[in-house]
Amino acid sequence: MVPLDKLDTVIGRFETIQMELAGGPAADDFVRLSKEYSELEPVALKAKDLKAALEEREGIVEIIADPDADSDMRHLAEEEGRALEDRIEALDRDLQILLLPKDAADERNVIIEVRAGTGGEEAALFAGDLFRMYQRYAELQGWKVEIVSASESDLGGYREIVARISGIGVYARLKFESGVH
Repeated sequence: MVPLDKLDTVIGRFETIQMELAGGPAADDFVRLSKEYSELEPVALKAKDLKAALEEREGIVEIIADPDADSDMRHLAEEEGRALEDRIEALDRDLQILLLPKDAADERNVIIEVRAGTGGEEAALFAGDLFRMYQRYAELQGWKVEIVSASESDLGGYREIVARISGIGVYARLKFESGVH
């Protein structure tokens, strides 16, 4: 479980940046604050969700422990408590991933190269399918795809295609894509 004091620190810094941005910072501070805000936002929102879920769990525990609560109420609280525990575990897992140190290169763009191997037209068709898969994935992520060079085959595949993919977090998502398929 992520320590609650760390969550409070992240939420506090996020809210401080929010107030500074609302106050109209100087131009050079605006870029720095905006970048820090965009990095902290997903972490702070998950942290707030986790804190709310933990508070809700305390209320459920009180209902279950209350000797005056009827059995139906206690039963409903137990069911809700089990569902809430699953949600808390998922939020904690997500937060742990978000709090991992970021690679300095994660915000860079990439150049992707897809080449057909041996196999003639079938290899070129597969290379074309593979490139279109990356292209669609990039479009779904909101990234820009720019073809640098392409050598098409007779049947609509690619002997070779090189493209630049740019956007937020491109390298972070694609840095492990390599090898022979």
